[in-house]
Amino acid sequence: MSTILAPPAMRRITCAELRELGAAYRPALMYAATRCARETKLYLHWTAGHYGQFFADYHVQIDADGAIYVIGAGALDEVLAATYLRNSGSVSIALLCAYGATTDDLGAEPPTTAQIEAMAMATAALADGLWLTIDKARILTHGEAADNEDGVRAHVPYGPRTTCERWDLEYLGMAESLVFNPWATDGSRGGDVLRGKAQYYRAQGIF
Repeated sequence: MSTILAPPAMRRITCAELRELGAAYRPALMYAATRCARETKLYLHWTAGHYGQFFADYHVQIDADGAIYVIGAGALDEVLAATYLRNSGSVSIALLCAYGATTDDLGAEPPTTAQIEAMAMATAALADGLWLTIDKARILTHGEAADNEDGVRAHVPYGPRTTCERWDLEYLGMAESLVFNPWATDGSRGGDVLRGKAQYYRAQGIF
């Protein structure tokens, strides 16, 4: 069971500060990833909780208004319980949303436009700080990681293409990613949309 954190445990942060955190923790994360025979990764989640409800499982958390938070000082090398068998040498970013979401309906608390854009900006900032390319080899949704779509066979698949135990951000409920379709190749999957937006923000150098 995930531990809920009180708001005072969180610290609001800018994308520029997030980039600096990434740079500061880059050596430690690289070392931890190398020990697992893989590269540093970013994993994108939703909490399946309420707006404004923080959890102890994710390094970076984004509320409904797009505000970005870290836990306390923002120790990105802390091994949290975010992504099964993939937590060492990785950073987790989560949207505070999706309570009661199903593959047919994202419910009363879906990802907001502000959250989606903030996740893309946070991803770009961390990718810069950690020296990561923005592609599926290094930046995945939890659903994509659950199905080992990066080619790393970390575990038995449990994502949207298999058991659907985890399918975070497979679709976003917006025009660019309207329905659940984990086999789509037209760029409409949530991960593809988020990586595309992150590439745009990186090119713009907005942080």
